[in-house]
Amino acid sequence: MFRRRADREFRDAQLAGQALLEMHATWAAPDFVSPAADPTPTRQDGKGVEEVPDFLPPDLRVPSRHEVEGLMMRWEQPLVIDGEVRECPQCGAYRDWIVFSMRDDTIWLRCRAGHNTAEPRLDPAWYNRNSGPVDRFHPTLDDGLRHLGH
Repeated sequence: MFRRRADREFRDAQLAGQALLEMHATWAAPDFVSPAADPTPTRQDGKGVEEVPDFLPPDLRVPSRHEVEGLMMRWEQPLVIDGEVRECPQCGAYRDWIVFSMRDDTIWLRCRAGHNTAEPRLDPAWYNRNSGPVDRFHPTLDDGLRHLGH
C-alpha cells in the first residue's frame, strides 16, 4: 500500500525533472552585445574614455520600481572577524545575527534581541561573498525580519 504512493511520487518527480530539462533545452540564452562591438566614446579633448560594461544584463537587473535601501541575510553561526567572535555590545549574544549591507557601503548587525550595531571591519565585498541570491523584496524592514525569522 505504501509502496504504490512512493512509486507514484518518484514517477511524478521524474516527470517534473524531465519537463524541467526539456524547458532548459528549448530556452534560448539572451543575445548579449559584446563590449568590443560598441564604439568607444571620446572626451572633448579627443582622448578615449574607458567605459566599464554593467555586470548584469538588463534582463537580470532590479526593476526601478524596487528602491533597494539595503540587503539583509541571516547569519546563524558565531560571526568570527579577524579571529575574534563578534558579540553584541548590549546583550552579549554571539550568534543568530541579521547582517545588513546598506547603500552607503556600511555593514550593520542585529542580534536576536533587536540591538543594532555597525561593524566597520566588514564591507560589501564580504557580504557578497557570504550571501546567497536575493530571493524577494520586502516593502518594510519588519517584513524582511519576519521573512528571516526574527
